[in-house]
Amino acid sequence: MVKRLQGKVAVVTAAGQGIGRAIAEAFVREGATVWATDRDVAKLDGIPKAKKRKLDVLSDKAVANFAEKVGAIDILVNAAGFVHHGTVMECDNAAWDFSFDLNVKSMHRMLRAFIPGMLAQGHGSIVNIASGAGSVRGIPNRYVYG
Repeated sequence: MVKRLQGKVAVVTAAGQGIGRAIAEAFVREGATVWATDRDVAKLDGIPKAKKRKLDVLSDKAVANFAEKVGAIDILVNAAGFVHHGTVMECDNAAWDFSFDLNVKSMHRMLRAFIPGMLAQGHGSIVNIASGAGSVRGIPNRYVYG
C-alpha cells in the first residue's frame, strides 16, 4: 500500500467521532503523523498511532498553546461542529452563540494559529468541514445550523 501522506503532519479537530474520526484514521493509514484532538480525549481511544490531545477549540488560549506545542504542520482539518435541533423560537441566545462559536469561530482560531507555520514552510493544506444544510433549501428544525 502506498503511504500517500508519509512524512506529513496533520491536525484533526473533533477526531473522537464522525467525520473527524474517519479522517484521522484514514490519515494514519496513509502514513501521516496525526494529532487527533477532541474536547473529550477518551473518545480518541482506538485511533492507532495517533498523537491524542484534549483540545477545546472554543478557547483562544488552548488553541494557541496547542499550535505552539505542535509547530508547523502540513494538513489542518477543522471538523468540529454542532447541530442545534429546533426552530428559531426554540433557539435562545446561548444556543446561537455556542453554535456560531463552534461551527465558525473555532475554524478561525485554528486557521490563525496554524497558517503562519504553513506560510513559513511554503506549503500546507486546509480542510474546513461544513454542512450543505440550507445551501439549496432549508431543513426543518435546523435554524441555527443551516
